[in-house]
Amino acid sequence: MGQVDAYTRLAGVYDEIVVDPCHGAWASFLHELWSADERGVQNVLDVCCGTGLLADELASLGYQVVGLDGSEAMLDRARRRLGHRSEVRLVRSTLPALAVTGEYDAAVCTLDGLNYLTPADLRSTLAALSLRLRPAGWLVFDAHTDAMMAFTASRPIVHGEKGEHRFAISSVVNAGMRTCDTRIEIVPLDGGGAFSEHHRQHFHRAADMRSSLVDAGFEVTAVRDGYSERPVDAFVLSATWIARRALGRRE
Repeated sequence: MGQVDAYTRLAGVYDEIVVDPCHGAWASFLHELWSADERGVQNVLDVCCGTGLLADELASLGYQVVGLDGSEAMLDRARRRLGHRSEVRLVRSTLPALAVTGEYDAAVCTLDGLNYLTPADLRSTLAALSLRLRPAGWLVFDAHTDAMMAFTASRPIVHGEKGEHRFAISSVVNAGMRTCDTRIEIVPLDGGGAFSEHHRQHFHRAADMRSSLVDAGFEVTAVRDGYSERPVDAFVLSATWIARRALGRRE
């Protein structure tokens, strides 16, 4: 079984195996959140946009979206999905760089995209996003928590079948380094084209996330249990951070 770079071969089965049908609900949550903005939200930066699932939902609600992703294979899938939408533009960009210019009303990053960044790259990415957002512009993203780190360590191997594929996910958590190295193995049920990918993620402490946001010029307005109105607690696996760029901040 050949190993390939993260989000290359996985792109071809990502929507089938990895993602639950959640993006419509998430887009509705964001739409309601932004509806309270007196200046209005029109232009959205979708960071780590993947195969374009959220961009598609946001465009259907009337937003202009620029999707960024570092994987050309994922962007190829997104182009096939979104080719009919003039409201969406897709750009290859590897964090912490942002290969876009201009000013946006909001930026989003879903499905633990920021967990792939080292602490230093996370700080650089947040600073770059601050420069691309208007005053009081929104930043909404989700990130794995300490509870997820403990949960993953307690279940180092997960396997099953979904669609036309069999999968095995093996994770090694280093609690001291706060990292997780995951090997994803995919085997088509027809017996051909098996592959594996290696992914490394970082579990950022909530206090470090908050201080990195403040240093980048953001004000944290809420931390929620997923994309809901429920506040985060010690048992939440994925925390959704809601922040706004501080008024008058520009560097």
